[in-house]
Amino acid sequence: MNKIYIIAEIGINHNGDIKIAKQLIDLAKEAGCDAVKFQKRTIDIVYPPAVLATPRESPWGTTTRQQKEGLEFDLGEYQEIDRYCRERAIDWFASAWDVESQRFLRPFNCPHNKVASAMITNREFLQSVAEERRHTYVSTGMSEFTDIDFAVEFFKKANCPITLMHTVSTYPSKEEELNLRCIETLKKRYGLPVGYSGHEVSPIPSIIAAGLGVSAIERHITLDRAMYGSDQAASLEKRGLEILVGGVRTAEVCLGTGEKTFGDAERGVAKKLRYWK
Repeated sequence: MNKIYIIAEIGINHNGDIKIAKQLIDLAKEAGCDAVKFQKRTIDIVYPPAVLATPRESPWGTTTRQQKEGLEFDLGEYQEIDRYCRERAIDWFASAWDVESQRFLRPFNCPHNKVASAMITNREFLQSVAEERRHTYVSTGMSEFTDIDFAVEFFKKANCPITLMHTVSTYPSKEEELNLRCIETLKKRYGLPVGYSGHEVSPIPSIIAAGLGVSAIERHITLDRAMYGSDQAASLEKRGLEILVGGVRTAEVCLGTGEKTFGDAERGVAKKLRYWK
C-alpha cells in the first residue's frame, strides 16, 4: 500500500505562543509525522459582535474577543512558521474558517488546503478553496451524504483534487461514535481517496483506520492535555503520537500488496515440513 500521510493538527493548541508552536512542530517531526496543520480565522467574520462581547475569562483577558484574538497568529508569526517548517523539513498547511483567511494563506503556497467539517456547506468558502485547484482535504463531520455530495460535485466541477476525511465532530469522541467502517462506505460511494481525522483520546482507532486503507490520518497534538484550550483534551501528547505513528507504519508493512506469494523463506520451511516426495 502507499505510505499514509500523517498530519499532526496543531490547530490553536499553541495558545497564541510561537514558542509553543515550534515545540509542537518539533514533536511532530521527531515522532515521524509528514505535516503539521494550523487553523486561521478572521475573528470579526467568524464570530458575531454579541458573541465577542460576552464575558470570558482567559489568559488574555475577560471577554470572548480577547480570548479569540489571543489565539490567532498574525502574518509575521505565520512567516516564522513557514521558515521553521522549511528548516525542519516538514510540510505545513492550515484550515481557514473564512474566505479572507483563505486568501491570507495563499502566498505561502502550502502543499494542501483543508476544509473543516463546519465549512463543508459554505458555498462561498468552497469556491475560494476550489479555485486554487490545490489538493484539498475535506472533513465530513457534521454532515449527511447530501452535504458531502454537494462538496464533492463542487470540487469535481472546479477540477480540484480532494481527499475526503472521515470525521466525527465531538471533542473528545467516544469510541462507540467513531464508526470507522464509514471509511469503506465513503470510498465506495465516491471513488476518492479517503482519510481519517480523529478526535478521540487513544491512538488505536487511527491504527485501525490504517488497516482500512486510508490515505491520510490527522490527529490533534498537544504538549500537555491539561493545558488551557478547548482542543487539548481531544489531542495526543508525545507518547500517544509516537504510538500512533509507529502503529501506522507497522500496519503499512504488515498489510503488504494483497498478492499471494510463496517466497524463499516459506519454501525453506515447506522443504522441512513436507516430508513426502
